[in-house]
Amino acid sequence: MAHHSEHHYNLEQRFDFSSSIKKSILTVLGLGAILLGIGIVLSITGGHHEEAGEATGHAFHWYERVYANLWINNVFFTGIAIIGVFFFAIQYAAQAGWSAPLVRVMLSFGNWLPFAAVLMIGTFFVANHDLFHWTHSYLFDKNDPQYDQIIDGKGAFFYWPMEKGTFPAFYIARMIIFFGFWVFFFTKFKQFSQQEDLQGGTSHWFKIRSWAAFFLVFFAVSSSVSAWDWVMSIDTHWFSTLFGWYVFASWFVSGLSALTLLVLFLKGRGYLEMVNENHVHDLGKFVFGFSVFWTYLFFSQFLLIYYANIPEESVYFVERLSSDVYGPFIFVNLGLNFFLPFLVLMTRDAKRHGVFLKLVCSLLLVGHWIDFTLMVQPGTLGHNGGIGLVEVGMFLVYGSAVALVVLGGLAKSNLIAKNHPMLEESYHHHI
Repeated sequence: MAHHSEHHYNLEQRFDFSSSIKKSILTVLGLGAILLGIGIVLSITGGHHEEAGEATGHAFHWYERVYANLWINNVFFTGIAIIGVFFFAIQYAAQAGWSAPLVRVMLSFGNWLPFAAVLMIGTFFVANHDLFHWTHSYLFDKNDPQYDQIIDGKGAFFYWPMEKGTFPAFYIARMIIFFGFWVFFFTKFKQFSQQEDLQGGTSHWFKIRSWAAFFLVFFAVSSSVSAWDWVMSIDTHWFSTLFGWYVFASWFVSGLSALTLLVLFLKGRGYLEMVNENHVHDLGKFVFGFSVFWTYLFFSQFLLIYYANIPEESVYFVERLSSDVYGPFIFVNLGLNFFLPFLVLMTRDAKRHGVFLKLVCSLLLVGHWIDFTLMVQPGTLGHNGGIGLVEVGMFLVYGSAVALVVLGGLAKSNLIAKNHPMLEESYHHHI
């Protein structure tokens, strides 16, 4: 390791997950739980349940709002976790050198995946009838007055090989397979990384690279299909051929924002000395570039549906834009996720200074969480949705739980891949 000595960097660094950091995160978790509790009590006593739910045609219950929020946060934070693993794999597949000191930070997000799997599958079994219209068996019964020909036509996608309207075996199997393989690849990457620290050499880098290639192929398929399954199937009549990309873009910007915030947090506490403003600038460029990419997909999806003007497609935007509840949030969504990062991060300086990036990345995380809220709520809650105490509380609870798990995982091994064959290249990274 002699050739590294002139840099005098501590390559054996570990993140110390101190009790003061834990205390701050647990405080946020407690605050979120209190807000959530107050929100639930208010919605039970607020007489909301007497209104008829438009979308579902039955009385609205407070727990439906809780279920919808569980689903929104499950999907949102699962995305951030898998994007960490995805971005890690991209670095190896692209043989990137600049990111060598950051790959461990990326991978740490995957620690949330096993928890995400349990929460996602658990929520589905508890809440499926309240979230997914297609889970009602009468839709598939030709003799029932509520028989739905369109949903019946899509039934096999959920129920195969079972009878339509019984147990969604195909749907559940996909959920288990996706999470199973995501956790499997994450665990493999973690093992190779640990071996590389112990044994050195380049063989582990090559191993990770070839595993990364398989993972990326699997991710390409699973990220799209999971977007159809977990989000698009809520509005069962509606479909968009762009939707897998759209959800991926929203996930990717959220994941990049979370990664940038974590890197700046670690740097602020004196870790990752070798990560300089050039590396930070690169993260800023990714965040900037992919928020523009997200906007491009948002606009493409909207424009195609707008000018084709087919009723079963345009209903998706009509029920959001013309709604008193969701209409304003469409503009909040565009403001937070496009105009703000576009205008703030346009200059070179803004991408190199933590203060701008912290502001933009924090707002982007909120913005894309609102994006998922807009995707899920109208189809599950009808006009009973919105962003109130239940939403904010649940977001804070999930966010702090994810932070505890990710930082706990990060503290378990070296922060920097000290035997990464391209560390030297990263030292001299300059843009």
